[in-house]
Amino acid sequence: MTDCLGDGAGDMTPMDLYEKLTSQGDTVRTLKTEKAAKADIDAAVQLLLKLKVDYKQVTGQDYKTGCPPSECVVSQDNGPAADGEDMVDPWNVSTTNAKGVDYDKLIVRFGSSKIDQELVDRIERVSGQKAHRFLRRGIFFSHRDMHQVLDAYEKNKSFYLYTGRGPSSDALHMGHLIPFIFTKWLQDTFDIPLVIQLTDDEKYLWKDLSLEDCHRYTMENAKDIIACGFDINKTFIFSDLDYMGASPDFYRNVVKVQKHVTFNQVKGIFGFGDSDCIGKIAFPAIQAAPSFSSSFPQIFKGRKDVQCLIPCAIDQDPYFRMTRDVAPRIGYPKPALLHSTFFPALQGAQTKMSASDANSSIFLTDTPKQIKNKVNKHAFSGGKDTVEEHRKYGGNPDVDVSFMYLTFFLEDDEQLEKIRQVRGGGVLPDKCQRTQCTWTGTIDRHGSTFLQYCCQVLGSGVILTAALSYILKCVFIILPSYIALHFNWCFNPNNHTINDYPHS
Repeated sequence: MTDCLGDGAGDMTPMDLYEKLTSQGDTVRTLKTEKAAKADIDAAVQLLLKLKVDYKQVTGQDYKTGCPPSECVVSQDNGPAADGEDMVDPWNVSTTNAKGVDYDKLIVRFGSSKIDQELVDRIERVSGQKAHRFLRRGIFFSHRDMHQVLDAYEKNKSFYLYTGRGPSSDALHMGHLIPFIFTKWLQDTFDIPLVIQLTDDEKYLWKDLSLEDCHRYTMENAKDIIACGFDINKTFIFSDLDYMGASPDFYRNVVKVQKHVTFNQVKGIFGFGDSDCIGKIAFPAIQAAPSFSSSFPQIFKGRKDVQCLIPCAIDQDPYFRMTRDVAPRIGYPKPALLHSTFFPALQGAQTKMSASDANSSIFLTDTPKQIKNKVNKHAFSGGKDTVEEHRKYGGNPDVDVSFMYLTFFLEDDEQLEKIRQVRGGGVLPDKCQRTQCTWTGTIDRHGSTFLQYCCQVLGSGVILTAALSYILKCVFIILPSYIALHFNWCFNPNNHTINDYPHS
């Protein structure tokens, strides 16, 4: 397992050692059962003990039958490794650094690989497309096995995409869009199927919400996701509360994962305590199941060998480290991953934008007036304390929230760099070079015109409004046919199988 720490005994990986230990244990038991010669039994026991010592040296853990080495050995503690270090897990993200999380350190802690320029160039060569701005700017910064996906694609072997959303509010906010925007680019570029999991069950288990509220949020969030413009013939959106009970194949995979992850492992990975409900402990297997193509027989016709690529924020990685550890033991390929950075809250990059804090977030249903008020009241500008200091030293675009948002949404690299220079200079916001932007967006969540909005970019606050207008114009155009969805918001997957797509 290439993601595990340690060089192993000789050239053996932790999984090699585990399998050899398991086999040697079976050998010892067989010799004893057959009442073999004492010398033979003693020799087999000595080899078993030596292997146990080697195993502990490599993994830092004692060998336990039925508990194979996990990729999670890289870092089972997803929170701070020391005082003052970044906190990153599926439920909490925080740092004391105004520039945000130190993603280079996070790569080391999580044991993933950096997306370097070589990989970006290769994606361009294989796809024949210019790299998405999220790749060019390091917003998607880390990966697991992306080279393997590209190797297979070059050999005309298909893969599929999987991403998701935990619905806990009536609308998505801007930060939720990041994986969906990039996933749409991947789907368009590689012409492949996509499954989107809406984890309404998770939110019921973790939040103080009723099942009815969670399912209603799922409906509303699905509309926002549909509006990103995914291919209606290649996309399947499903609710856990609906789909798991209707799909025996999906549930079978959930049970397979549950059998191969121990309680101690799941506590180590996710930090569950004795007071957590058993639903939380069982849930990670549900998020793992869409990583396997056999969970969707209506799309892949029972095929088990189609690899999955998961674009997600880095805080979701613990789920998929667990999944990658289990996959080969239940006969499936490991899912590959592409990790994004966090979309900063209005108050700054010390934490991510959160649906649970309305003052930290800009929701897709916010009006231009609400956006302007939030920006003026809450957005951190990166400017100096006084006019004189600002003129002398300039601002700091690296901590300017409005500029950070533009790095996500402004396509033009040259224009972005010009704005960086202006924001980093000693020019005050009301003296900044004016950039006239007129975005006329049409957002129709329920079949009627939602927004026709024009803005003029001038200074920190309105730059942010322009960024939102840009995303609304370029992403949120809902086609009337998308609204007529039924049965788990399924984009008619029964009419399309893996054989309908290139590279299958």
